[in-house]
Amino acid sequence: MESNFVDYVKICCRSGKGGRGSMHLRHVKYQPNGGPDGGDGGDGGSVFLRGNHNYWTLLHLKYQRHIFAQHGGNGGRDKCHGTKGKDEYIDVPCGTVVYDAETGKYICDVSYDGQVVCLLKGGRGGLGNFQFRSATNQAPRYAQPGEPMQEKTIILELKLLADVGLVGFPNAGKSTLLSSLSSARPKIANYPFTTLEPSLGIVGYHDKQSFVMADIPGIIEGASEGKGLGLRFLRHIERNSLLLFMVPGDTDDIKHEYEVLLHELENFNPEMLDKHRVLAVTKCDLLDEELIDMLRDTLPDGVQTVFISSVTGMGLEDLKNVLWTELNSESNKLQNITAEDTLVHRDKDLGRLQLEMAEEGEDEIIEFVDDDMVEDLDDFEYEEEEP
Repeated sequence: MESNFVDYVKICCRSGKGGRGSMHLRHVKYQPNGGPDGGDGGDGGSVFLRGNHNYWTLLHLKYQRHIFAQHGGNGGRDKCHGTKGKDEYIDVPCGTVVYDAETGKYICDVSYDGQVVCLLKGGRGGLGNFQFRSATNQAPRYAQPGEPMQEKTIILELKLLADVGLVGFPNAGKSTLLSSLSSARPKIANYPFTTLEPSLGIVGYHDKQSFVMADIPGIIEGASEGKGLGLRFLRHIERNSLLLFMVPGDTDDIKHEYEVLLHELENFNPEMLDKHRVLAVTKCDLLDEELIDMLRDTLPDGVQTVFISSVTGMGLEDLKNVLWTELNSESNKLQNITAEDTLVHRDKDLGRLQLEMAEEGEDEIIEFVDDDMVEDLDDFEYEEEEP
């Protein structure tokens, strides 16, 4: 069964072309020298991106591969102005990043509800010959054509917005923790890669406060090079304020697994190392107090560690207190403000772009379909009105 969670879509967009101006001279009875009265052409419609918090996936765009704005109408006689083309708005979830599908260049980022970004500007309408009249040129026999339309193939990439992101190897207990702390019900099973799509849960805290936690599918060594689930879900971690690393307590070397996870994030995006981090040692119901005390000496330095068990509830309240404290620390708040103002998105690596689109099933060529190939190009129409 195909999942409803779609976080990667390639679509073709086209703005409307401007209508041409009219070249018309008014000739009616009793007004043999009526002069120019050609109207201006209408502006073509533009294509906009609009953030909408009611969407959490790009599913509504998966089968809408062509989004065309309306062309502007042509000018007419009697100084009639052409109709303005209708604009097209593409509603996307908050956290959507847009790239050029041909060059991989970063275009824009839609990060909050109601944000509107102009993706393609519609062509301006041409001026009619009425606009070119003057004392020395009282019967201009020319008008402007409308500006052409713009076309672009884009990649829409969703990066989930969450306060806390769960980072860990497969079967580290991420889904179990999310189901224990929130009302989310991700799939839980005793085999790797049970989670195939990110899950969000709202974790309640004291005084009716809460924060959002995201369960990111498991990372393995070499994920930044395309192994396992590859690059598909690493991008969701970029949007999290705090990273919660999860390593099972029965692991041979907790410090080594933590460093491997940290290395994969660094290879994907070095800026992830600037985020605040907390380490949770999971499945501690399998350990006794003496073994837990021995493990404390082998933990990595510089990261706050909590021993938990999602099954028995051991340490979960302590974990929520630590996460809430880190999320509301002054250093983390300052970092979030700076990131919002100076967030830099890297361009797509052309060497990996085709491979990435192939993995997402978006590597097919989408051709533009022009529904207005035949057009009357006679701009110098000379009509005469009947009295």
